[in-house]
Amino acid sequence: MRNKLSVIVLGAAVLMSLSISAFAHHGNATYENKSVTIKGTVTKWLWTNPHSFLLVDVTVDKGNVVHWVCENQAPSTLVNFGYNAKTFKAGDTVTVVLAAVAKNGAPIGRIDEVILANGYVMHSEVR
Repeated sequence: MRNKLSVIVLGAAVLMSLSISAFAHHGNATYENKSVTIKGTVTKWLWTNPHSFLLVDVTVDKGNVVHWVCENQAPSTLVNFGYNAKTFKAGDTVTVVLAAVAKNGAPIGRIDEVILANGYVMHSEVR
């Protein structure tokens, strides 16, 4: 009887751990697969899990500034492409190619590649 109860508790724990992982994953419902290229000044580089973020100020018509939030992969993935916690610093000029942008028109997107001021292209996935 005690052995049967242990198996049930263990089974429940396994199922809960799997469901938590599945629940934590999110989809692309808020993004539209549309390529957009922006050029601006880095304000912050957030080297965080589960995603990293590059915040970029882009000057548009009449000198207005749009604050873009550019989402990238997890640091554990990005290290394979040459990124690290010090890749970008505030004040750097970058060109960001976004592979997807927010459907609601907000200045938010997912990074495909970042072109540094010296022309070096940093990819975010295998090509």
